[in-house]
Amino acid sequence: MKIRIFCAVICGLLITAPTAYSNNVRHFYEDRPFVQDFSEKIPLSEKLAVTKLSAVRSDRNGRVLALSNKGLLQVHNGWLVPDRNYRPLADMQVKSMDTYRGQFIYLTDKAVLSNAWAGRLLIPHKLPGAELFVPGSNFDFLLAGKSSLAYFNQGKCVDKWQTARVGAKQILFDRAHSRFLLLFDDRLECFSPGKKAATVFEGDNLNCMELIKSNTVLVIGTQDGYIELDADSLKPRSDLQKKLPCTDIRCIRQIGESVWFGTPRGAFTLDGDGRMNYYASKRWIVDDNVIDISEGPDNSVLILSESGLNIIHFEPMTLEQKAEHFDKLTRKRHIRHGLNCALSMSKPGDFSSGTLVDSDNDGLWTSMYLAGELFRYAVTGSDDVLKNCYESFDAMERLSHINHIEGFPSRSFERAGYHLSDKSRWQPAEDPNWTWKATTSSDEIVGHIFVYSIFIEVVPDKEWRDQAITLIDDIMAHIVRNDWYLIDYDGKPTLWGKWNPDYVNKFPRQVGDRRLNSVEIIGFLQTAYHFTGKEIYKDKAFELFEKHGYLDNIMIPISKIGMVPGIDLTTEWNHSDDELAFLSYWNLYKYAFNDELREKYRQTIKGHWEIERPEKNPLWNLIYAMTGAAEFDLDQTVWSLKEFPLDMIGWSVQNSHRKDIELLEPNFRNQTTREVLPPDERPMSKYNGNGFRLDGGSGGNREYSGDIYLLPYWLGRYLNKIK
Repeated sequence: MKIRIFCAVICGLLITAPTAYSNNVRHFYEDRPFVQDFSEKIPLSEKLAVTKLSAVRSDRNGRVLALSNKGLLQVHNGWLVPDRNYRPLADMQVKSMDTYRGQFIYLTDKAVLSNAWAGRLLIPHKLPGAELFVPGSNFDFLLAGKSSLAYFNQGKCVDKWQTARVGAKQILFDRAHSRFLLLFDDRLECFSPGKKAATVFEGDNLNCMELIKSNTVLVIGTQDGYIELDADSLKPRSDLQKKLPCTDIRCIRQIGESVWFGTPRGAFTLDGDGRMNYYASKRWIVDDNVIDISEGPDNSVLILSESGLNIIHFEPMTLEQKAEHFDKLTRKRHIRHGLNCALSMSKPGDFSSGTLVDSDNDGLWTSMYLAGELFRYAVTGSDDVLKNCYESFDAMERLSHINHIEGFPSRSFERAGYHLSDKSRWQPAEDPNWTWKATTSSDEIVGHIFVYSIFIEVVPDKEWRDQAITLIDDIMAHIVRNDWYLIDYDGKPTLWGKWNPDYVNKFPRQVGDRRLNSVEIIGFLQTAYHFTGKEIYKDKAFELFEKHGYLDNIMIPISKIGMVPGIDLTTEWNHSDDELAFLSYWNLYKYAFNDELREKYRQTIKGHWEIERPEKNPLWNLIYAMTGAAEFDLDQTVWSLKEFPLDMIGWSVQNSHRKDIELLEPNFRNQTTREVLPPDERPMSKYNGNGFRLDGGSGGNREYSGDIYLLPYWLGRYLNKIK
């Protein structure tokens, strides 16, 4: 999300909210409207697939036109199609277009004209190869051909001259100095009516220009960055600026307080405070080869790229309204038998080609969605939300009941013959119409225990709460009687369902699984004891503490986790383990057997949170806040939620080419940059992904569910950190 200030109304919405402070620590964020950006992508219609686009403008009526080598194009039903509004214009050879006093004006091979002002603006020019024009201060125009230029005033040509070299790339009217600026590949010329044009600046590979900062600075874009000139003297005021997302600048436009740059690798903005914001990939534009940028209607920005038009909208929105967007998205396209699933599309970005697909972690992803809905119900008391909770809980419960193994949650279930992923893992259910997915991992158990504990504390119906308690009891009884293993249909432990001391303690202290698996199993046992009251769970936990050192394992500083030669699990940092740890911290801390243990847990959770702080992960921050932490990076949490894109499609995204980011040397945690990029500029992923990943995506064939936003948002509301 890139914040823009376009008008006084939106400025008023951005007034800082009153907050509470204690020792300079802000305790909560008061939800106020901020400016949310999102993209409307309008490709060329199929009949215009090979059309060459050149310019885009909008007039005072909010009408948008794009210029192409096949004439003017308009937006219709989500496509760029030929514009036939003015039949005479459709028959003309329009070479360039612009707006003047809020109206469209056109340069054809024969005249400068407009359909405004009762059609009176019609200036024949007879300039060979006329390609560019720009209006002056009072219906005067400068025209440029391949080898000549002409100045028209009062409808007449009053000056005309030949260019020494290749024709101009851009012409611009400098209103403050009543002069025209002409940019060529190797120089900048200045023309004032009544005087000869003169070269005022020389350079190499010059592409485009724009007057910014109230016409006090002239920015010139080149193939290798941009340079600033003083608008009065036209002398350089900066060196060539290269720390940019892409240095090949093709167009520049100041819109509001931001300067927009178009490049072959997307568009980016430079805000008044020096921040860069990058709009690239199909999340934002139909293709990255930007041709032109212009101000659009209703505070939007028009970005014309090679294969279509992109309208970047900026609208005031609260975090809660954003949550409503993700709720609708999730309910419409991501609920399969009550499970929270991804939508797989055979045609990138085309929801009509989508199908709901099973995955290895349907239980975990559903638990995270259900947890968000439970927090939402606790805050709102909505009957409709409670129905969502019961629906997803029912699906979670069936994961345990659809197979024949007592206390063993399946990874997923589906109608027989319709399962898609990892087909070798599926087993027939007792009901021949259904199949279930085996090889359940610790990920699933973490999700089940996490969400059932919240379910029991939140839902009002005792019968439903008792069902959740029974599920916790069944799962933990299975693990305890099977010597701390999750036993699959074949009578063998699953690959990752292992908490046995022989397995856990075989790892050196630097291996994350030793710490993580100890955190998980103690959190499970504490939760089971808290809700069932069965002493066996408490006794078994202390047995693991006293005989097998599991408390010591839990207290291993996360900073000590690292690579161990010969152990595959340590080749790199496992961000999925971060997810499992933080979800387990919920149960580890809340249901601690005593205050002494709870304080120890708080210390080890804090250590993990401090390592994770650079990612600005809202979920980790808020789970840490659950421990009573006064400082949990509230500002970064809100920043992440605001910057989260409304588009959840896994478009392919690239950032590794950027020159505006500070890359770090390769490291164990795979932190690629000193500062994490905003969520709307990096590849889409769940919380088991690396927030510092620069490149990635699935080519637009997958839409993620909204739980990625909904869980931290509603947790923030539940904890009263967002109000």
